[in-house]
Amino acid sequence: MAKRGFELIHVDEHIIVVNKAPGTLTIPDRFDPFKLNLLGALRDKYEEIFVVHRLDKDTSGIIVFARTKDAHKALNQQFQDREADKFYLAITIGTPHPEEDLIDKPIGPDPRGGGKMRIDYHGGKDSATAYEVVERYKEHALIRLQLFTGRTHQVRVHMASIGHPLSTDALYGGMDALFLSKIKGKRFNLKEGTIERPILHRVSLHAYQLAFTHPGNGNRVEYMAPPPKDFRSTVRQLQKWSAV
Repeated sequence: MAKRGFELIHVDEHIIVVNKAPGTLTIPDRFDPFKLNLLGALRDKYEEIFVVHRLDKDTSGIIVFARTKDAHKALNQQFQDREADKFYLAITIGTPHPEEDLIDKPIGPDPRGGGKMRIDYHGGKDSATAYEVVERYKEHALIRLQLFTGRTHQVRVHMASIGHPLSTDALYGGMDALFLSKIKGKRFNLKEGTIERPILHRVSLHAYQLAFTHPGNGNRVEYMAPPPKDFRSTVRQLQKWSAV
């Protein structure tokens, strides 16, 4: 998947479902349209493709595109009416309390710019995220989330708003990267003459499940995408060295 930035999960005459690799754009970059992006790559092969929703560049996981105008209209309506089920996994700093809750806070652009969003009770858009703790570690937690809306940086903003930003998300209070030495502490030994590389160096967020009504046959369909190697490896190290 690394070479082309995505893995095909499902293709038919109405939709294309892919598992996006971290670091791959959903749509072309405004300043460099030649950067690898899903829309461009899929259009090269399948010609007419329509964007239904997006994932941030560093967020991995499942995303659906429409292949016809009718499918695009039908899927857009489902996402707008909150009829599509979107589930994510995230690694956070600390463990949220309560360990299961609904975050219902409006989100809008941060006036300071930089592409950052914030909680905005006056002009923000309605935003809702349900979360539950899957596993607790000494300084982190594995969280399962369901998004009922699709705002920019929604998970990142909502988790930061309750004091538990994503572990590797410097924009909203997390770290730039997560190193094994941080997890193992005094038990970590670095070989002389070597430089430690991070085990996770992007936003610790993965879209793992998506369900919606198929625009062609009307059946409810569900697709899943396992987390990529960096996310899985980080969870394994936390389970091994940071269990509580």
